[in-house]
Amino acid sequence: MSAPIEDYALLSNCRTAALVARDGSIDWFCAPRFDSASVFGALLGDAEQGRWHLRPHDPAARATRRYDGDTFVLVTRWESEAGVAEVHDLLPMDGGRVDLVRRIVGISGSVEFTTHLRVRFDYARALPWMRQVGDADAPMLHATAGPDALVVRGVRFEPHGRAHRGRVTVRAGEHADLVATWFPAYAPTPDPLDVDTALAETRAWWTDWAAGIDHDGSHRDEVVRSLLVLRALSHEETGGVVAAVTTSLPEQFGGSRNWDYRYVWLRDAALTLEALVDHGFLGVAEHWRLWLLRAIAGDPAQMQIMYGVAGERDLGERELASLPGYRGSAPVRVGNGAVDQYQADVVGEVMVALEATRMAGLADEQFSWALQRALLGNVEANLDRPDNGIWEIRGEPRHFTQSRAMMWAAFDRGVRAVEEHGLEGPADRWRELRDRLRNEIAARGVDPAGGYFTQCYGSREVDASLLTLPQVGFCAPDDPRMLATVAEIERVLMSTGLVERYRTESGIDGLAGAEHPFLACTFWLVEQYASSGREADAAALMERVCRARNDVGLLSEEYDVENARQVGNIPQAFSHLALVRAADALSGHPGRAAHRR
Repeated sequence: MSAPIEDYALLSNCRTAALVARDGSIDWFCAPRFDSASVFGALLGDAEQGRWHLRPHDPAARATRRYDGDTFVLVTRWESEAGVAEVHDLLPMDGGRVDLVRRIVGISGSVEFTTHLRVRFDYARALPWMRQVGDADAPMLHATAGPDALVVRGVRFEPHGRAHRGRVTVRAGEHADLVATWFPAYAPTPDPLDVDTALAETRAWWTDWAAGIDHDGSHRDEVVRSLLVLRALSHEETGGVVAAVTTSLPEQFGGSRNWDYRYVWLRDAALTLEALVDHGFLGVAEHWRLWLLRAIAGDPAQMQIMYGVAGERDLGERELASLPGYRGSAPVRVGNGAVDQYQADVVGEVMVALEATRMAGLADEQFSWALQRALLGNVEANLDRPDNGIWEIRGEPRHFTQSRAMMWAAFDRGVRAVEEHGLEGPADRWRELRDRLRNEIAARGVDPAGGYFTQCYGSREVDASLLTLPQVGFCAPDDPRMLATVAEIERVLMSTGLVERYRTESGIDGLAGAEHPFLACTFWLVEQYASSGREADAAALMERVCRARNDVGLLSEEYDVENARQVGNIPQAFSHLALVRAADALSGHPGRAAHRR
């Protein structure tokens, strides 16, 4: 059985990722990209779906772990009666190679480690051909199936059923390197990795990047780790930012709300871009802007709300029988059906993010502004069309108030680009559409009795996404309608002390089952409290929600308050970028839209 979600730590080389459980088992690893098929898939089943386990042979050995400073080099310290040793796990930042390194370092005494390896390519649908190669001094275990190959060096494995076992002993001052290298099966076996160099360069790469973080305010440690996570989810070559490195971790244990998040949502990537720009990383903005230009090049009417890591469009959703699901939460899905949805807020998020880069000093290139003008034309063409909303409902499309406000934001940024930055465009027309949307929301998106913004037109339900309206400048944080909205959210969506997205029992999302509080929404409320003069409430809620982080600082999508455990895909970009914004608000940072209010 896979470990609790909060027991996993992330390894990343900014091209793919692996998840390591507290007990030393790598239960999730896709190669060569975030969205490739899994090599180790025990996260969504058990050992039979593939894993690489490494721990002391002594069952009583105790583990503590940490990241090595501001890096994604994971250090697990094992203490046993025989001695103390550490395992340093990493995905090296070494260009085109894909290596998983597990260095065992002897600290004191003599510690024997046992390793269990079960390779299962293609989401556990391909049982590989395994063969021992090399010699006694340089043993290698070679796995091949279809297009995939893996070679593991550093230990002599013995077959054990349809898995392999090996043993390594380290004494004080010694180390042993176990390295698994993925490569295309048609290519020659890669040369052995220089682990000393890879370890030093990887530590330096992450440390140097973190040194550029501009934040001297509230919750610095949490902000730094969250920004590191956002960088870890950003593909080094393409610039695409994935929403998470996992698929199908459930929103409800045993339920079917299981989705594949290993893709680039324009909304999530735009928000991530803003967080990075706000903290000094303008170069990342240019990389992402180029990704965006490539991904949606052509007819804006064909724009999708999400793409593959390199801008791929074919993300059709399917179910995999080969992976039984996290603790029985089926189905496991690859691809995401939301790719075909119309979500009216997305262009607004993109326009707001691109304005942030413009204000930070990144000049608009000819093609960038031409793209933005085309996107605004697409918003106008769909002005009266209902949508699936920010939460990607699978029920009937509606006029969601938050979506309408983001359409307002899209036209607002177009007007500002012309008026304040001297760009060419039909500002008068955009101003007319912006004002029409503002008046429409005031008339149809506010509950007449309660005076709060509603989830959608014609409804009395409230939705946590409404907390983003002040963030984009649609209204002030202390606008009476906003304060009434906060009161209604507190009354309806905070029974556990954290914030739910909406009432699932309303049936608006077209899905069975329920879910847990959504961490990004709780951070949004922290920001709202801080921006509307409720500093004490903001600080208290921030402390409460930050306790949802695991021992190495990672956040999933949701949190089960009753059982104190993480829920949903991990690490979740949306949660981490919302944490950064909340910390900025607590530090008095005015936010991305203070100048628009």
